[in-house]
Amino acid sequence: MGTTPTEQKIIDLLEKGDKRALNLLYENYSNSLYGVILKIAINEEIAEDALQETFVKVWKNAHKYDPSKAKLFTWLFRIARNTAIDKLRSFNNRYQKEVQIDTSNVYILPSSNLNQDVLDIKEHVGRLEEKYQIVLDALFFQGMTQQEASEELDIPLGTIKSRLKIGLRELKKVYNP
Repeated sequence: MGTTPTEQKIIDLLEKGDKRALNLLYENYSNSLYGVILKIAINEEIAEDALQETFVKVWKNAHKYDPSKAKLFTWLFRIARNTAIDKLRSFNNRYQKEVQIDTSNVYILPSSNLNQDVLDIKEHVGRLEEKYQIVLDALFFQGMTQQEASEELDIPLGTIKSRLKIGLRELKKVYNP
């Protein structure tokens, strides 16, 4: 059972790193992959995110595809299935970790003691390079651990730590010029 002319064209474009492969992949496989993902994810929003992430992973890992090991659809199916499972796990973990309390036990400083620069930290973070913003946002504003940020952002843990360190160093320049 050989590949169809369309599959072969997509494979050839993927091997060359030609972005037209993404359009052809989407046109020919998005409906099937979405169906697979939706059965796993149940939720349409999660399924849509997983489908988009699937195509990003396919593009980033195109060089790893080996036609001698699997048909193109089988390879795409595995990526889509694994992405859907990861997205569902991530959603379930986040949902279970949400703590709902009416009052906070965090000590709040009187506003007269706060420096205006501290109040504008989000603005200062917004001036950093995007790669640092993403990490600082995940860690400080979304409350993720470094490991959770690594998994959620699909960035190696070492890179998360490096970007945190550099991002904080850049913020320090704002507060201690």
